[in-house]
Amino acid sequence: MAGLGACNLAGAALIILLLPRSLEQCGHISLSAPVVRLGDPITASCIISQNCSHLDSESHIVWKLEAELQPGKRQQYLPNGTLQSTITLPHLNRSRALLSCCLHWGNSLQILDQAELQAGYPPATPHNLSCLMNLTTNSLTCQWEPGPNTHLSTNFTLKSFKSRGNCQSQEDSIRDCVPEDGQSHCSIPRKHLQLYQNMGIWVQAKNALGTSVSQKLCLVPMDVVKLEPPTLWALGPSPEVAPPQPGCLSLRWETWKPSLHIDQKCELRHQPRLGEASWDLMRCTRWRLPGHWSNWSPSLELTTTQRAPIVRLDTWWRQRQLDPRTVDVQLFWQPVPLEEDSGQIQGYLVSWRPSDQAGADPMLCNTTELNCTFQLPSEAREVTLEAYNTAGTSHPTPVVFLESGGPPLGRLHTMARDPHSLWVGWEPPSPQPRGYVIEWGLGPPSPSGSPKTWRMEHNGSIAGTLLQENIRPFQLYEITVTPLYQDTKGPSQHIYAYSQEMAPSHGPELHLRHIGKTWAQLEWVPEAPELGKSPLTHYTIFWTNAQDRSFSTVLNASSHSFVLRGLEPSSLYHVHLMAASLAWATNSTSLTLMTLALEESELHILLGLFSLLVLLICLCGAAQLCCRPRKNPLWPSVPDPAHSSLGSWVPTTTTEDTFQMPSLRDSSMPPITKITVLEEEEKKPGPWESNDSSGTCGLPSLVQAYVLQGDPRVPCTQPQPQSGTSDQVLYVQVLGSPTGPGPGHYLRCDSTQPLLGGLTPSPKSYENLWFQTSPLGTPEPLVPNPEDDCIFETLLDFPLLQGLRVSGVEGLGGF
Repeated sequence: MAGLGACNLAGAALIILLLPRSLEQCGHISLSAPVVRLGDPITASCIISQNCSHLDSESHIVWKLEAELQPGKRQQYLPNGTLQSTITLPHLNRSRALLSCCLHWGNSLQILDQAELQAGYPPATPHNLSCLMNLTTNSLTCQWEPGPNTHLSTNFTLKSFKSRGNCQSQEDSIRDCVPEDGQSHCSIPRKHLQLYQNMGIWVQAKNALGTSVSQKLCLVPMDVVKLEPPTLWALGPSPEVAPPQPGCLSLRWETWKPSLHIDQKCELRHQPRLGEASWDLMRCTRWRLPGHWSNWSPSLELTTTQRAPIVRLDTWWRQRQLDPRTVDVQLFWQPVPLEEDSGQIQGYLVSWRPSDQAGADPMLCNTTELNCTFQLPSEAREVTLEAYNTAGTSHPTPVVFLESGGPPLGRLHTMARDPHSLWVGWEPPSPQPRGYVIEWGLGPPSPSGSPKTWRMEHNGSIAGTLLQENIRPFQLYEITVTPLYQDTKGPSQHIYAYSQEMAPSHGPELHLRHIGKTWAQLEWVPEAPELGKSPLTHYTIFWTNAQDRSFSTVLNASSHSFVLRGLEPSSLYHVHLMAASLAWATNSTSLTLMTLALEESELHILLGLFSLLVLLICLCGAAQLCCRPRKNPLWPSVPDPAHSSLGSWVPTTTTEDTFQMPSLRDSSMPPITKITVLEEEEKKPGPWESNDSSGTCGLPSLVQAYVLQGDPRVPCTQPQPQSGTSDQVLYVQVLGSPTGPGPGHYLRCDSTQPLLGGLTPSPKSYENLWFQTSPLGTPEPLVPNPEDDCIFETLLDFPLLQGLRVSGVEGLGGF
């Protein structure tokens, strides 16, 4: 296809040019595959031969798919001097497309070569393979479903072979049957068949992307034979054949002549249509052998012979006295079929025979309607009603005009079940009637002669019935119920009812009766009840302030006024009233009101009350603060040492403060004591306290811990800042050695505690154990060193620490 013409860049118009002879056979396109799966990539190469080398050395090849330029191309010169351009389409989403290789020539693109791309799917497996032996064409016709469209040219072939077994082994091949394009059925001629021998049959589908085959079908041709439909005839009247009974048809049929040698069974089907002709169909199949039913025969329309109507006629009447000797009668009836085929009714006859007249009854009515109006003498008490057609009349139905002498019904009531039905109920009288007649129609203001619907109930024990015929919503109906007795009837009773009540036409008008600064009294006049309108069940009042805050309240239907309370002075409110019933709800007129403003004296009173409330709150707060203990809430208070136990307020020892103490039983190790000093705050020293700080221990202002090793009587030489408080309280934490034989000691540096102002007089033995028993049993006083500024005393010398529980110090004896 080289040298075909030119394609412009815009793709709008195609300019066809004849290429010079130097460009003929200049380019050629080669494809990676002629056909690919839809959506798969495809690669194409365009090579410009050497005979085009006189073209510009910078010639550029352009690719187009249909009218679209394609990017992503690669171009290179091969060693033999030819120019090659390669392009890959990542997704070929078209079943057919034309790919063009173009070259710039002047102001246009010249087409060097074109290739058609095809994409599709492999063939699906054919399914639903079935075959029929047609004796008319004398061939075996098989059909199948090819599956979804492959977008490629797909060839189907019907393959078969002969087999004497169960199609497990192939005996003779049968010529393939190839259907016409687009068809999915094929026929194998009779000459290739053995009618009573097994055949294996399957379908093969093949296209450029693959091949698939259906499941194999094994059959005997005569077992799948399908006969032609029979011919159906109607028997006409003849001397040899008796006429059919009423409601019956006489038919005959003939089977298809080429199948006369085959035993057959046939099936007759008919569908009666009441009041119209019936249609009948017939089909046949092989008898006692496998086979398929034939198609239905052509339809045949026939009419059965007439039979006299077999019906029961329910009757009702109305009488009106015209004069003393004549009465006007309006008779109604309803036919009730007694059998499935009760005969077609063509008309009705009403007749009356006077008691003094012989012969045929004079005809009063001959009508096709279900009612008749006629006049009778006042003494007439009975007429006869019959239904007829061409075959005869029904059994006569006597209509006896009963007198009203029976007991009346009990309470008559009604209720609307839905917009299209009404339930009417009553209390059955005693004795029990043999039935009831119920009439209903539109009530006033409809004209008196408007048609009414009626129904007869033959069960005298029922106490109600549902009326569903000719009921429309929002209509007033008059319902009449009459009990029927054996020789008389009871008086008719009437009741009016709506099938569906409507909402009130409008709500009551709302008025403002009184108004104040924070309240407003509303009133309204209830509307008079309307016929057909559902009675009111409740009222709802809605009011909204200027900030669009809405409020509402529900009142019962007997309320005529309401007071809105809790309003704001000098404020605007919108109020409206809604009246609701079971059927609907309707709104009344809206009302806008404004409450009165407060006076100046009332404002002063309110301001005074508010000031008094604030003052009362302040007084209560002050009283509460005065009555509570004097504690500074800004920092925690230090417990009174004279009324507390050190174990309850000594700071918890953290992990960093814990030291591993060596055993005091080890003579090589000096005792170790941890001393924690707590200071409440810095105050000026008292007159009895020493201000000399040259020899004091270096304790911090709050907490200081020391670990002393060696003799606890060694003087402490560390300087300590001068305490500037007269109420300084220093506390110590004493740790004794758990294994040392000697007593535990504590360190007290510059204590200003007044309780320790002197050593005399000595406290009693149970208050301050001045002497400590030595291991030899002799008291050993511990005399302080006058050269030390730090006073070392025994643990028991501190009265405040007598309750301190020291663990691990066995030398304290029984303390």
